[in-house]
Amino acid sequence: MKRVFDILMATIGLILLSPLFLLVAVLIKLDSPGPIFFRQERIGKRFRPFFIYKFRTMVENAAQIGTEITYGNDPRITRIGRLLRKTKIDELPQIINVLKGEMSLVGPRPEIRQYVELFQRDYEEILKIRPGITDLASVKYRDEAAVLEQSENPEEEYLRRVLPDKINLSKEYIRRSSFFFDLTLILKTVRKLFEHQVSS
Repeated sequence: MKRVFDILMATIGLILLSPLFLLVAVLIKLDSPGPIFFRQERIGKRFRPFFIYKFRTMVENAAQIGTEITYGNDPRITRIGRLLRKTKIDELPQIINVLKGEMSLVGPRPEIRQYVELFQRDYEEILKIRPGITDLASVKYRDEAAVLEQSENPEEEYLRRVLPDKINLSKEYIRRSSFFFDLTLILKTVRKLFEHQVSS
């Protein structure tokens, strides 16, 4: 049932959002040189690697001039990128990953290889299911970049405090997982996004 729901909602979403995708693509190309989409390897179900899709929000050579962690006023973020990140529009291309069967709408957020390897035993439990676009951690860490910006060492803070908490939340999601719990998390994600826009 979960996979059928994912395919149905992702297909509808892709059709309805296609005009927005086109507009964002144009704005990204006008704002800075480089590709429209950002592709990065993440580790999926049963430790299978895949490339996650996002709208590009940083300069083209961002990976060569900074760390994997992105925080609030990261100078690598482009002008349009700041808007896309603030509204979470940059995450919408992950609908493609859902249609490809690499992700679900709801599930533990996929991590990069080096972080998965650091917490291998935890991810042996977490990666029994497909990673998702949103989950308990996504709701709690809606402003993760702002949280990390307050630290003197954002990457150390992420590995020491934020990621372990996300792992615990992923395990909690697996324990509580159900179709209705997924619907609840989707609604909470939308509400959190709306509340953030109103307060901004």
